[in-house]
Amino acid sequence: MMLLPSPDETHALGTRLGTIVEVGDVIALEGALGAGKTVLAKGVLAGLGYRGDVPSPSYPIVIPYAPPATRIPLAHVDLYRVDDPSALEELALEDARAEGALVIEWPDRMGSRAWPDMLVLTLTVNDDGARALTAQVPPAWECRWPPK
Repeated sequence: MMLLPSPDETHALGTRLGTIVEVGDVIALEGALGAGKTVLAKGVLAGLGYRGDVPSPSYPIVIPYAPPATRIPLAHVDLYRVDDPSALEELALEDARAEGALVIEWPDRMGSRAWPDMLVLTLTVNDDGARALTAQVPPAWECRWPPK
């Protein structure tokens, strides 16, 4: 478990992740509303070089980012409004992964379609407001986790 005492530290962890993310990587962010998933995703984008505003993709579901604004293409995905995993086919996440990386909020909505090689980060809010982060680290991430 990793303790993230502030949103700034959550963002900083995301930034470190963004510097090491590679084409084909999937970072899955789990946690309750307000746990810091979007803050972490914003950090990943910052680590990829993105300097613009990063809205939550709740309404559009997928927001793509691409060079030259980022080092590699990244799709920021929010599956909160997806009720049926079969609807994922329309999002073309496989294609986005083949061309870049994915950060997926609410990955539990993928059901059995979730990739087993995702880096799964779970954020919980402690009583003092700090975030506790736990990680399920697949083999592809073992030499990269935790990011330095």
